Amino acid sequence: MSEIPLNIQLSSLPTSPGVYQFYDSNDGILYVGKAKNLKKRVSSYFNKNHEYGKTRVLVKKISSIKHIVVPTESDALLLENNLIKELRPRYNVLLKDDKSYPWLCLKNERFPRFFPTRRVIKDGSEYYGPYTSMKTVRILLDLIKSVYPLRTCNYDLSAEKINAGKYKVCLEYHLGNCKGPCEGHQTFAEYDRQIEDIRQIVKGNFKSSITYFKGQMKMLAAEMRFEEAQKIKDKIDVLKNYQVKSTIVNPKISNVDVFSIISDNSFAYINFLQLAHGSIIRSHTMEIKKKLEEQDEDLLELAIVEIRERFKSDSKELYVPFKLAVSTGLKVTIPKLGDKKRILDLSERNAKFFRQERFNQIKIIDPDRHTNRIMAQMKKDIRLSAEPRHIECFDNSNIQGSNPVAACVVFKDGKPSKKEYRHYNIKTVTGPDDFASMEEVVYRRYKRLQEEMQPLPQLIVIDGGKGQLSSALKSLDILGLRGKIAIIGIAKRLEEIYFPEDSIPLYLDKKSESLKIIQFLRNEAHRFGITFHRNKRSKGAINSELEGIDGVGEKTAQQLLKKFKSVKRVKEATIESLSQEVGASKAKKIYESFRKE
Repeated sequence: MSEIPLNIQLSSLPTSPGVYQFYDSNDGILYVGKAKNLKKRVSSYFNKNHEYGKTRVLVKKISSIKHIVVPTESDALLLENNLIKELRPRYNVLLKDDKSYPWLCLKNERFPRFFPTRRVIKDGSEYYGPYTSMKTVRILLDLIKSVYPLRTCNYDLSAEKINAGKYKVCLEYHLGNCKGPCEGHQTFAEYDRQIEDIRQIVKGNFKSSITYFKGQMKMLAAEMRFEEAQKIKDKIDVLKNYQVKSTIVNPKISNVDVFSIISDNSFAYINFLQLAHGSIIRSHTMEIKKKLEEQDEDLLELAIVEIRERFKSDSKELYVPFKLAVSTGLKVTIPKLGDKKRILDLSERNAKFFRQERFNQIKIIDPDRHTNRIMAQMKKDIRLSAEPRHIECFDNSNIQGSNPVAACVVFKDGKPSKKEYRHYNIKTVTGPDDFASMEEVVYRRYKRLQEEMQPLPQLIVIDGGKGQLSSALKSLDILGLRGKIAIIGIAKRLEEIYFPEDSIPLYLDKKSESLKIIQFLRNEAHRFGITFHRNKRSKGAINSELEGIDGVGEKTAQQLLKKFKSVKRVKEATIESLSQEVGASKAKKIYESFRKE
């Protein structure tokens, strides 16, 4: 990305949460940071004078910016921690030590303990988290312990030792914080049921616990113990807001390489996420220019070999979106749901963001390439025989048949050509008949273009469904243009795209650039037509107020408006100034008519 100027890199950053990485001209890592809004945060480095000299020096050295998009701000915090420890950037200090975010550990033992830890040990224990705050961990532990009394001692509570009476209950038992499994006062089956409930809580299933706390809160409130009730309410709020799932750190997923691909007619974008010890430690997106019509499978297979070699990855498992032929010794997983699918989705999301950034950068650096790509994509998406370099869109406007008008807007290379916009007064239709109005305006537009030997569009877009499309086709038939110009209709309700003689509509992806251009055309035609219709209606209302006066016709009304600019000024005019325009006789009638009012 370093070949792209820094200001263009900044302008194309997404506004999503994520982690940004600053690199110098030698591609050395300078700094890793997190952001709730990547574009806003990164831009702030370049938009203000910094108080600290270290920051000023950092900004001067920045040559390129990379980033990883994540779902939430908490995920950004965790990923920042991982990357700082892995990459050890020169200008990061705070997180270079071995301190990690806290986890909750369900110890792999008989009568398991449940406690916070910062170390994940592979001993068969279950780990939940990580959490971005130890306060959250403590509150959650307090909540669990207030509902389910658990042991805190580290005794080996084997059946033999309990039966032998080796242990005695401690103070925790007498305080009611433990039910005394060490002396056999609580059975293993009963304790295990508690543990299963706790698993549900830390996984985010709080329904039973929240119900219990609500009961406690109401009971305390009824007994006028409001301070205690408020504490319970705070705990309920924490439970409701608590989120345990983290895509960034997951101890269930160890050393894995994740690959995803997004492609169009000309380019493919492959994202690579590297996970080590359950944490994302690297993200890289590669752009590949297609030479022929290569399949995504072939491109991804080639990219996997190159990327793994470049980053010297020795992971034995790959997560990919579809079946691939890879070298022996590698396990290929195609995730369908759960944590693995979330990791793959995150990779795909970063590929999509990278693709969009490249599009935005190309718009600035190489607008012709951007236009060519859009036109090629539209040709493919709308099944055209030629690229739609010249598109025209039609829309009708009327209110219960009054002042019927139509608008035609023209786009060249995907952009409005406003000087070629045209509006039409409907001449042959009476009453609210959109179909007949569409037939008339399409006929008039292309009859004139034929007569004047003007170039015809490659695509006509009709604002409306099958009815309006059929009406427009009638005019093309009369003019002998059927089959020479592609024509489609777009219905507003679900954005269905209709083709001639095809009852089944086409639904384009809501994020498709082809659909966005068609929607832009439709909205422009509607705006242009509505503006003309309002002006005509307003003008008609003004004229009718003047023409209602005895002896004042359309010409006289126009003459007065041209001179006085508005009906209000005509009303306020003196009889002498009116006489200068329309003569003494008419001036007297106009003057007296308004005075009677």
